[in-house]
Amino acid sequence: MFHIQGRTLALLAVLLPLIGLFIYVALSSGPLAPVPVTMVAVQNRVVSPALFGIGTVEARYSYKIGPTVAGRVKHLDVQVGDYVKAGQLLGEMEPVDLEARLLAQEAALKRAQAQLREAEERQVYASSQAIRYEKLLADHTVSEELVATKQHELLLAAAALSGASEELVRLTAEREALRAQRDNLQLVAPADGLVVLRSADPGTTVVAGQAVVELIDTQSLWVNVRFNQTHAHGLAAGLPAEIVLRSHAGQRYAGQVLRVEPMADEVTEETLAKINFVQLPAVLPPLGELAEVTVTLPALPAAPVIPNAAIQRIEGRLGVWQVIDDDLHFTPVKLGAAGLDGQVQVREGLNAGDRVVVYSGKALSSKSRINPVERLPGIKS
Repeated sequence: MFHIQGRTLALLAVLLPLIGLFIYVALSSGPLAPVPVTMVAVQNRVVSPALFGIGTVEARYSYKIGPTVAGRVKHLDVQVGDYVKAGQLLGEMEPVDLEARLLAQEAALKRAQAQLREAEERQVYASSQAIRYEKLLADHTVSEELVATKQHELLLAAAALSGASEELVRLTAEREALRAQRDNLQLVAPADGLVVLRSADPGTTVVAGQAVVELIDTQSLWVNVRFNQTHAHGLAAGLPAEIVLRSHAGQRYAGQVLRVEPMADEVTEETLAKINFVQLPAVLPPLGELAEVTVTLPALPAAPVIPNAAIQRIEGRLGVWQVIDDDLHFTPVKLGAAGLDGQVQVREGLNAGDRVVVYSGKALSSKSRINPVERLPGIKS
């Protein structure tokens, strides 16, 4: 009996320390261990909100130059990348039968002018005859019927003269139209610019209105930016901006909001805005290049702020894990404006000095035990 009790005591002497060690390990580093967390105190700070968006480089003024009628390209004297001046001849279209039509029109004009001169002579002759026969009637040497005939001939001559004059006007207008059509065969630069597109070569047939050459005004480059509508409140013309081009990574260019488009994208739920360069880059970016744009909004009055990382959504409610007397409490909050530094205003739910959890080693609950630390492994401070 004493022998059995001795064995039991010996076994208990071995098991009790092991059980104690297991409980200690479970409570200190196992699943029941306190969750390491980093905390921050709510502070009253001024938030300088900003908007971040992605856009593309575009030209405010572009010119698509092409023929007004269908035809074949005769020659083009510019290449993509060439700078041209206003009024410079860029190319020309084939006239086809236009010159022959102009010659025929000139011949028709000469015939119309001859007919007009003949009609004028006939009108002058008919007028003189009518006057002469009126005098003879006064002397009773001719009949009234003959005088009426001469008056009728005068009316016919006047009508013929009017018709010849109208025909000359019509043919002159048609000649000017043909000349204007011939002048339109010349592709002329409407303004100073850079050739960015040459869509046809000599010998190519193009339709009316098709662009053969496209120019842009290099001084009118801007960025067409899209902003999330949720955060676009306060976006307005005149606000300062920063532009980072993909081809100039790390280099920031000063910009300014030129205008906010009155129509938004209903599919992507984004607001569109045009951002001007305060000073264009020395090397112009290509059209269509992506750019990152940050617009600085007016600073807001001081208010309680917390890091954006502290915000959690639990059961559909937005809030933070607040530490009160070393216990966790989920506190719903109402948020305000946010800055690009990760700080966000708290309109309701917290006051300055309250402590909230920013990062945690695992998901928290109201029953979780916490172990405040300065920094979690793998999380940058």
